Amino acid sequence: MREAVLTRPGRGNQREVLRSFFDRSGMCMAKLDSDVRLIEANADFSRQFGRPPAELNGTRFCELLHQDARTRVDEQFTRLLDQQHPRFTEPMITFQQRDSAIFNGELTAFTVRGDGGSIDSLMALIYPAEGSRNGRPSASRKLLLTDLDARILEGVAAGVSTVHLASKLYLSRGGIEYHVDILMRKLKVNNRPALVSKAYFMGVLCQGWPPHVHPDYLKLAGPAPARGGRPAAREDTASAGWVKC
Repeated sequence: MREAVLTRPGRGNQREVLRSFFDRSGMCMAKLDSDVRLIEANADFSRQFGRPPAELNGTRFCELLHQDARTRVDEQFTRLLDQQHPRFTEPMITFQQRDSAIFNGELTAFTVRGDGGSIDSLMALIYPAEGSRNGRPSASRKLLLTDLDARILEGVAAGVSTVHLASKLYLSRGGIEYHVDILMRKLKVNNRPALVSKAYFMGVLCQGWPPHVHPDYLKLAGPAPARGGRPAAREDTASAGWVKC
């Protein structure tokens, strides 16, 4: 059962984990307010657009897009704020840099909710086209995770230590590190923050807290008994406080 791996983390832990992803993921990330203006951009986002963070803050996100893409993306953000969808992905968007140069990339945006469940802010992730071609699996080779890998990814995303994960999953510390290394190779990243950030970006992890692997990315398994003789039921998410997709 997944509740054996994670307990509901406090708000401070969530902020600490999200801050780590924002600062160290190696991806272009920006936090937006309800007017779709930049509140904060990480160093990779700033370098990609050739503008310092202080200059980016307060900028409407759509001003960073080529004019041909602005209406479409603006409509997507409107639907996001209206809570019609928790996230959206535009696979090919043309962005505009400071010197009027342009580049293409994939845009993913999702809502970040506060303690009361209302939308606190938005997060935008940009994956430049060259990295997208080399770093993301094609549709014909969709990423599928075993139940164990899914539990480990969820634990890493929630900031659970290797020692705690090893104890709850009846593995050694080396066993956890081995599976984390496999996950990083599958997603073609070099560290844990990038692993979690890319998992959210690809939709492997659902938006919400605690982290939860989307069922579409789980390998189908037979009804083998779990440790202790009970069926391994991942579907019982509500009683554990998990956010369903």
